[in-house]
Amino acid sequence: MPPEAVKISGISKTHVEEAMQRQLTLTKPPGSLGYLEEIGNRLCGIFAQVPPPSLDRIDVAVFAGDHGVVREGVTPWPQEVTVQMLANFIAGGAGINVVADAVGANVLVVDVGVAADTSHLEGLLQRKQVYGTKSFLHEAAMSLNEARACFDVGYEVARELIDTGSDLLVTGEMGIGNTTSAAAIISVITGSSPAEVVGRGTGIDDEMLKTKIDVVLRSIKRAQNENCSFSDPFSLLAQLGGAEIAAIAGYVVGAASGGRPVLVDGVISLAGALVAGLFNPLVTQYIFVGHLSTEPGAARAIAYLKERPILALDMRLGEGTGATLAVLVVKTAAKVLSEMATFDQAGVSQVK
Repeated sequence: MPPEAVKISGISKTHVEEAMQRQLTLTKPPGSLGYLEEIGNRLCGIFAQVPPPSLDRIDVAVFAGDHGVVREGVTPWPQEVTVQMLANFIAGGAGINVVADAVGANVLVVDVGVAADTSHLEGLLQRKQVYGTKSFLHEAAMSLNEARACFDVGYEVARELIDTGSDLLVTGEMGIGNTTSAAAIISVITGSSPAEVVGRGTGIDDEMLKTKIDVVLRSIKRAQNENCSFSDPFSLLAQLGGAEIAAIAGYVVGAASGGRPVLVDGVISLAGALVAGLFNPLVTQYIFVGHLSTEPGAARAIAYLKERPILALDMRLGEGTGATLAVLVVKTAAKVLSEMATFDQAGVSQVK
């Protein structure tokens, strides 16, 4: 389906208000479960029912893509690591596999733009649209058609998961150099300077950090000089994005259009979520931010989305690990509304 044809409705305010009223009948002081209550209330609005479903099936989609900007000295890691990590994901040995197993989530790994042949990796979903992006310091990362195609992959994956019974979608990613692309996108959308959003990624030194900030600054100026419309999500993705970031944007839109909550991970996934919000502001009503990454761009993106991170554990691995860990909190929020006794049921007196 062309992105322009996607229909997204706002969540049900009636059911949010009904959930808020139900919270007042449960055996606890009003508001005593804090943000957990807000999460549960919004779940009711998303699913248009009180209480919400128990969120039995959780799906993490890890989108993979390579970035031409690695040639500009923004990371010490070689690009071959992307493919090597995909093999690790498929074998079940990565951080996301461990966390997903702990919370009972499924992991789907998708090649949307890896700069190598990955056909030998059995179990990898092959949806490649580009063999890596170009260095956006010198030219657009990809064409408009390629950006749209990568977005479509994410959208289609989300809708396929929902059609087969998924209750909650989680974003994940892999791609050497992707924090540079994410920082550029977050800088543009939030109006922050590159120095405010560029972080150390996989652990770069001071000198490389200066290079990375300079690359992001010059890349944004190049795109501006080429009259890039930063308010157009596909133009922005084409100029400064990555294949996996475009796919994440589509995945978030797909979750919202399918009426499902989506747990967004760290700085790369947040960049995709910001782009999804450019596509349709109603998308953000379906987004829960899994955690506060230590990457500086994450805090800027979360503030722009007017969201609140569920966890703050100083994580920065990516892959979807932080958001997947937050699944337990979201599931608990749903269970509170469905399983906690009311004052009347428990025979407990209320404050007069």
